[in-house]
Amino acid sequence: MPLPTNDIHPFEAHASEADLDDLRTRLSAARLPETETVYRSGPDARRWAQGVPLDDLRDLIDYWNTDYSWRSFEARLNEIGQFRTTVDGLGIHFLHRRSTRPDAVPLILTHGWPGSVAEFVDVIDELANPTDPHAPAFHLVVPSLPGFGYSDKPRVTGWGTGKIASAWVSLMEKLGYDRFAACGGDWGGVITTILGGRFSEHLLGIHTTFAPGPPGLSMNGLTELERTWANDAHEFWHHRAGYAKQQATRPQTIGYSLVDSPVGLLAWILDKFAEWTDTDDTPFETISRDRLLDNVTLYWLTRSGASSARIYAESHNSLDPDLRVDVPAAITMYPHDIEKYPRAWSQERYRNIVRWRSPEHGGHFPSLELPDHYIADVRAGLAEVLAAGD
Repeated sequence: MPLPTNDIHPFEAHASEADLDDLRTRLSAARLPETETVYRSGPDARRWAQGVPLDDLRDLIDYWNTDYSWRSFEARLNEIGQFRTTVDGLGIHFLHRRSTRPDAVPLILTHGWPGSVAEFVDVIDELANPTDPHAPAFHLVVPSLPGFGYSDKPRVTGWGTGKIASAWVSLMEKLGYDRFAACGGDWGGVITTILGGRFSEHLLGIHTTFAPGPPGLSMNGLTELERTWANDAHEFWHHRAGYAKQQATRPQTIGYSLVDSPVGLLAWILDKFAEWTDTDDTPFETISRDRLLDNVTLYWLTRSGASSARIYAESHNSLDPDLRVDVPAAITMYPHDIEKYPRAWSQERYRNIVRWRSPEHGGHFPSLELPDHYIADVRAGLAEVLAAGD
């Protein structure tokens, strides 16, 4: 295993009081539209038919302005261990928690949009140092995507998922991890897939909640549930993916609103958490208000609204249709995720699936919605991946 390099520097998050005061001032001065013109008695998912309901947003703005503590989240990030390094000329921020176990396996865990490293702060400790001595342990590396959080914002085009995957290999090599496992969902699932397909010499295997097959596969032979999954994904991309088309085509335009208005940023992100979680009415049935606001405040303080949106312009529909993944793969399809693929389709790309699961509950953010289940699933999946590799 290569030795770690010396261009990795400790990093501590600390927002200025001026920035926090400015946030509170903007929240107090927010101009809100009129109430939505749809069915409004809750709890009922129909309240969200036109987007975030006014009453819900107003309540959350008030909580953000008066009771929420950013300093608590800052302290948690600093407790885990934060670092920065430079890869391909770009500063990359990452969390790094080394396990105390001598048999621990390096694991890179990649978030997507509208997430961040905040997605994983509640699962890192148990994955690194499990209370069960028989559970697998991992050296956790959790990077912020380029343009997200405390990573630098690319100033030129080219930072799509392929280049990010290559950067993750360089990052892991800098840390002394020549071979490692990878895990992710959303854009993190795309990057994890590319790692498994293009950089197999470095990969012990992968765990992903996003596992698309190559385009153009037939629905013949699929079960009724698998047909429903395929139709749901088609319906999503044709009728409910306006945010993705906006960010893929005009990220700069929407970026002005996301960087200038904390309320606009909150609504833009909250809308996705509400639609993509396995809940009946609001995402706060499974995710705490504080954790969602940790995520949104990280976007706000780092002015990441535009730069994070650009990953869509760089990478939308760019997964190579000919890419194949032959390293061992564990795949989990959560029932309320926005894209679920039949196993018959996924295995056309992921040709060494050693574990396939479709739980009864969970959505797009399983590490936040079901942290205990997510930990158990990642452990079980990667245990089978590592056994298959051995």
